[in-house]
Amino acid sequence: MTKNNNNEKKKSSTRKKKDLVEIFGHKPTDLSKSARSLWNMGACPFTKVQCTKINHDQTIIYGTCSVTSTFGDVVICPNRLYANDYESIKTVAREAFPQVTEVLMFSDYVERRDELNECIVALGKGSGREVQLKTRLSMDWVLAHVRDGKLIEYVGAEVQSIDITGNYRDAWHFYNNLTTDSDLSKCPSSGHGLNWANVHKRLIPQLIRKGVVYSRSKLVKRGLFFVLPDIVYRKFEDIVGDDIPTVESKDYDQTTLTVHTYELGELKADGEIRELQLKRSIHISLEDFSNRFVSGPNLPSGEDMDQAVAKVLGLL
Repeated sequence: MTKNNNNEKKKSSTRKKKDLVEIFGHKPTDLSKSARSLWNMGACPFTKVQCTKINHDQTIIYGTCSVTSTFGDVVICPNRLYANDYESIKTVAREAFPQVTEVLMFSDYVERRDELNECIVALGKGSGREVQLKTRLSMDWVLAHVRDGKLIEYVGAEVQSIDITGNYRDAWHFYNNLTTDSDLSKCPSSGHGLNWANVHKRLIPQLIRKGVVYSRSKLVKRGLFFVLPDIVYRKFEDIVGDDIPTVESKDYDQTTLTVHTYELGELKADGEIRELQLKRSIHISLEDFSNRFVSGPNLPSGEDMDQAVAKVLGLL
């Protein structure tokens, strides 16, 4: 084992149980020029623009991509899912439209629109703009199949991570001031929690609602795609169950919900970014998913509700 590896092992052994995993795409202990230049610029290595994780008075750009959880390292910023030049979005396009070879971001489409007879154009934040409806419903991504200057077909893609509760300010400042002589055993534990309640309060209802909109379009043939960390989708499965019947690719239609889950790859050396790996690709009926949310296997019974009310009243 090399001296550097020994030092890395010593560093990891002193890390706190609750910790920050990636800041500006790199390990928080990464002091390489590549990593720290992103800290100095406040820049996201995945979207190539300024990081959006800024404190309330706009003075600190935190750049935190992922944190530890009891289930493993989990992505907390959706922009982390755009690694490798939006590869996750292009993966959706290739699956939805396998016969079309050109997948373009909006800026590329503007430049090449006259030379291409057929292509897929990604419309979303950082690529043209998000498609917004009159009901104040904003679609994360629309992947549009354009042929001979006409819109032929499109699919939607929603991208989610997980929100945090609490804060990781003290741990972040320790890593921000890190030097080669720093003692990692003195790093404060991160104070973050994970807002799992948002899964059933906001994320699932929002997904169902948008899926219904896509299912009503005559130009949508492959429904809605959902891109998220695998750890987060496991929380979805806690609510809707992990045994929803799957849909065969030949039976895709506008009511299909396709789920792509991702996880972080192995740790990398300083100056390098961990890979984002496709973990699962699941195809289910939006109707089945919706029904499971309303009356899923883990929904409390009426008796559970009766007892909960009586307990609050001190009558048990």
